[in-house]
Amino acid sequence: MTESQKKNIIYSVVLIVSMLLVWLIRKPGSHQSGAVQKVEIQGATMGTTYQVKYLMANPVDYQVAIDSLLDDFNQCLSTYILQSEISQFNRGTLHRYQRPYFYEMLQKSRVINQSTGGAFDPTVMPLVSAWGFGPEQRRHPSSESIDSLLNAVGFDNIFFDEYAVCKLNPETQLDFSAIAKGYAVDLVVKFLKGKALTDIFVEIGGEISATGVNELNKPWAIYVEKPDDQNRAVQAIVTLDNTAIATSGNYRNYYIEDGKKYAHTIDPNSGYPVQHSLLSASVFAQSCAVADAYATAFMVMGLDDAKKITLSHDELEAYFIYSGDDNQMVTWATPGILEMIKE
Repeated sequence: MTESQKKNIIYSVVLIVSMLLVWLIRKPGSHQSGAVQKVEIQGATMGTTYQVKYLMANPVDYQVAIDSLLDDFNQCLSTYILQSEISQFNRGTLHRYQRPYFYEMLQKSRVINQSTGGAFDPTVMPLVSAWGFGPEQRRHPSSESIDSLLNAVGFDNIFFDEYAVCKLNPETQLDFSAIAKGYAVDLVVKFLKGKALTDIFVEIGGEISATGVNELNKPWAIYVEKPDDQNRAVQAIVTLDNTAIATSGNYRNYYIEDGKKYAHTIDPNSGYPVQHSLLSASVFAQSCAVADAYATAFMVMGLDDAKKITLSHDELEAYFIYSGDDNQMVTWATPGILEMIKE
């Protein structure tokens, strides 16, 4: 082998090693030597707050785009915006979609409604309002009023296709608040993935989705709050491995009347606020919208039925906090997330 051939081999090896090092530094998820930086964005939406974190080699602030996306979503599905699409539908009888979110929400909601025996139902809005948890402050409706309102609750009271949604009962109203925050989280994650990002954390009003790793090259970690209406405390810390989590509970949004506690979760089947031992339901799924909807459904169903549904759906994991026989808090988790939870 000539001296020239030896030099060529050495140069080739050096070039290959250099290319490998560049690839390792610049590949998604690599956080060596300041190769990527964390971008943090905070704001307000849907009557609550949001935070977004993501890692980039050359940081770009996407807040304007994210705010625009969330504003467009609210213009479609916020019941607090008088001219939103859902508000127009609730005041009328027929609505032709102006944005894709309405139809997608109806599709997702119907699937989960059917799989939970009606425990999740966005047509429950008239009952929620009647019990004082909506825009109106009317409380403790009569049994006659509840029976009347139940006639307007249920997916059989609406018809929809990919173009429009209409009422079959003029008293029916829709409210996607039990799934909307989760769905908005999914939209933001999808937007950021479209920018070729892989390390993402998105939280809206406590509903969370995380992919990849954080700036320490570790899985994103969040906490599950202890269901205590007097104090805020951490019940458990959970690591998220490319998944979403949504938590629902009855320990803060309630009122007491004549010595009785009325929680904001209304059973669409009975028309009354739920009364059972389940205090908090945290659900894990690939889609935050799915996790959000099932968390609400489980708070309607109660502990035993929630366990059955969770174990029968491979795409779901759950962490439940409930009141035991001695009124002490007890926890239950599906096997798939036991290693992710630290109490």
